[in-house]
Amino acid sequence: MATVTRTETAAGRRAPRPRADALRNRERIVAAAREMFVEFGPEVPLDEIARRAGVGNATLYRHFADRDELIHHVVVSVMSRSTDQAEAATAEEADAFEALRRFVHAAADERIGALCPMLSGAFDKEHPDLLAARERLEVAVGGLMERARRSGRLRDDVAVGDLLVGLSQLTRPLPGSACMNFDQFVHRHLHIFLDGLEAPARSVLPGSPATLEDLRRES
Repeated sequence: MATVTRTETAAGRRAPRPRADALRNRERIVAAAREMFVEFGPEVPLDEIARRAGVGNATLYRHFADRDELIHHVVVSVMSRSTDQAEAATAEEADAFEALRRFVHAAADERIGALCPMLSGAFDKEHPDLLAARERLEVAVGGLMERARRSGRLRDDVAVGDLLVGLSQLTRPLPGSACMNFDQFVHRHLHIFLDGLEAPARSVLPGSPATLEDLRRES
């Protein structure tokens, strides 16, 4: 009978699936990091993130080797969850502009405004995971806006970049303000912003619509 070596046996085994509690801890760390990056910026101490997530420092470092890896996963998570919201709004809302409105408010709750301060420095903007998440988000949001435009509810002189810049700016706390105090105004101000996107337009906008290419040139 042929002898099976230890190497062959190991190669034939599948990698074990993460335990449910490990997955929950990972999700709690990412959620806590997302909140604290919004409140304090990407340099917030990792110890504080672990404390808010309700886990120990060792648990955080088991999942994320360093700050850069944690930031990467937060950015991808925010993009992915926001895309899920866009796709759900498209599928479930008959009114195209209301679908857009629903997405914008849901994306605010996902803390999409946390992305901008983190997309700088040594952050790898060309990582395959990030590129895939960005493309999926852009397609979903672009589809929402095109549907609203075809319905006659979205003004013609705005593009995806205008929406994403406005959403990002309105979901970031003002310098020196506490996040919890700021949150009470976010959805109110987003509603005002959305009213400005609705057709018929009440004024002529300066400049030209902000495209995704414009945003990439500025980043």
